[in-house]
Amino acid sequence: MRRFLPLLTSTAALALIVPQVACAQMQGPALGLSQQAVTGAYQAPNSIQPETTLSISAQSTVKREPDIAYINAGVQAEGETATAAMESQAEAMTGVFDALEKAGVAKKDMQTSNFSLWPRYTYIETKLKDGSSRGEQKLIGYTASNQLTIKVRDLDNLGSTLDSLVKAGGNTFNGLNFALDDDAEVRDEARRQAMADARARADLYAEAAGLRVLRIVTISESGNYSPSPMPMARMQEAKMADAVSTPMAGGEVGYSATVNVVFELGE
Repeated sequence: MRRFLPLLTSTAALALIVPQVACAQMQGPALGLSQQAVTGAYQAPNSIQPETTLSISAQSTVKREPDIAYINAGVQAEGETATAAMESQAEAMTGVFDALEKAGVAKKDMQTSNFSLWPRYTYIETKLKDGSSRGEQKLIGYTASNQLTIKVRDLDNLGSTLDSLVKAGGNTFNGLNFALDDDAEVRDEARRQAMADARARADLYAEAAGLRVLRIVTISESGNYSPSPMPMARMQEAKMADAVSTPMAGGEVGYSATVNVVFELGE
């Protein structure tokens, strides 16, 4: 039995230590000292010192010839009453829808983008008996506006589509944007090029500093697409009715991608 006494004594001592540690953890000051001691004595093996990292932002733009166009156009009509203005724009808008369908634009490619009705006022100045004047607003009518976003898939007939819209009663034009119907491939190409540029620049900086790129710490992406807009204009039906088909040039559209990469550098 005596041979087991040291083992039992040791086990009992260990059991006594655990409550003491637990009690120490319940005391605020003691816990704070313990955490500071642990923090100072231990450092995660994967931790990175700020002086060993390099942050780079790289952007790439890939251009392609567009295959679709978006038109924003519609009808604006005036009337002495709100009802008259609404009826006038409705009649003209019905003609616009019919003309676009005849031009080959599917119903699914036409979407109302804005609809509004607002009063119109004029300013009247009245002379008073004492020689002073008083100004007031007077309601003179209403304006109704109905705007469409139209997706044109046949760019060869884009000009004639615009002409058909105007001849049918369309009298407002708020922009024309070109794009790709399926832009997944070109966006991925822009991402690849941006990432390759970021890595090449990281290698350059690392070599200049006598270091090398060890690994990528973080990657984040931001991107934007800037179409080729036409300036805002107001179509004049009288001038366009007898004109030849309006010429259009799509040029190229660019899709951009930006990557922000943090690299770890080392010996």
